[in-house]
Amino acid sequence: MISSLSIKRAAADVGFDLCGITRCRHLDRNERFFREWLEAGHSANLDYLRNNLDKRFDPSALVEGARSVIVCAVSYKNAFSMGYDGDCRTKIASYACNRDYHKSIKQMLRQMFALLRETSPEMEGRLFVDSAPLLEKQLAVDAGLGWIGRQSLLVTPRFGTFVLLGEIVTTEEADSYDRPFDGSRCGECRRCIDACPNGAILPSHCIDASRCISCATVEGNDTADIRLNGWIFGCDECQSCCPYNRHTPMHGNAAFDPRFDPSSISSGEWLGMTEETFTARFAGTPLMRSGLERLQRNVRRNIPDD
Repeated sequence: MISSLSIKRAAADVGFDLCGITRCRHLDRNERFFREWLEAGHSANLDYLRNNLDKRFDPSALVEGARSVIVCAVSYKNAFSMGYDGDCRTKIASYACNRDYHKSIKQMLRQMFALLRETSPEMEGRLFVDSAPLLEKQLAVDAGLGWIGRQSLLVTPRFGTFVLLGEIVTTEEADSYDRPFDGSRCGECRRCIDACPNGAILPSHCIDASRCISCATVEGNDTADIRLNGWIFGCDECQSCCPYNRHTPMHGNAAFDPRFDPSSISSGEWLGMTEETFTARFAGTPLMRSGLERLQRNVRRNIPDD
């Protein structure tokens, strides 16, 4: 058994802003909802979401004998999170202006796991950062970190939606578990629904990926006949309008400091950029996932017709 206090101290020591602990369980309700969402065709070209459905809704299917899930969150809010000037046509989601969060958070989780094993050497488990079939947002709710808002994102009372998640699924029992976050605090607010340029936010707290700017620009859903609204990688429209993000603090972890200013790179500069220049400027950031060719295609889509 491992102390919940030691878990949360270790999370803070390595730079996480929030940490909660929940028991492993099969997420039956989420499984039904997810399968209905897939059958309705809302996953667009994200075919990988159909993989490993037998594992997606039960953490113990990913880690044999798993008993606990430690859910950690870190704020990444920066100067670009709350929006760009209206005439900017090269907007990039604020999380993508930093070092690739997969690498940063995985490193933090490794450090945290090592700290925990100093006092609990028998501890076993696996580390996850948005790359395995794990319902991390629901697990974050179960661990008491926040609720899932209308735009399908985790909303935390202290840091709003500008948080990134990482998990440790372990075979250890904790001496205490956090109470699941009860209910939603969205009330009657519809700002995120109204802010989405293409109506991608559905009434059931989920997204139609075929209409989502982030999916179109990052995943390359080139068949989507949607307005990109100035975005060339990702989209923060449904976050920058959220009242819970209005007064939240800027990120405090230096690992999430922006590496560049998207508004300072013109459309012409993007279109004239070579692969060598692109790699030199953006290596280590999420932009490498998309690649220069796709980014340039998105830039062209944002150039107004004469």
